[in-house]
Amino acid sequence: MGLGAGQPPWEEVMFGGKIGLPELLLILAVALLIFGPSKLADLGKGLGEGIRNFKSSVKDGEQEAEKKS
Repeated sequence: MGLGAGQPPWEEVMFGGKIGLPELLLILAVALLIFGPSKLADLGKGLGEGIRNFKSSVKDGEQEAEKKS
């Protein structure tokens, strides 16, 4: 799946085409071994909350900018 007409897939853009599904699965397996399932779930939850707060802040900032214009 590409980014648009004539553009390379997102994997090539982000990682230079060097990280595929097997590599990502290996990284996930190593993280699971290091942190354990409960800690990994907590890390994922915290990451999700952080992304959600960031998106909310960006949206609020855009709305304030529109009000000032």
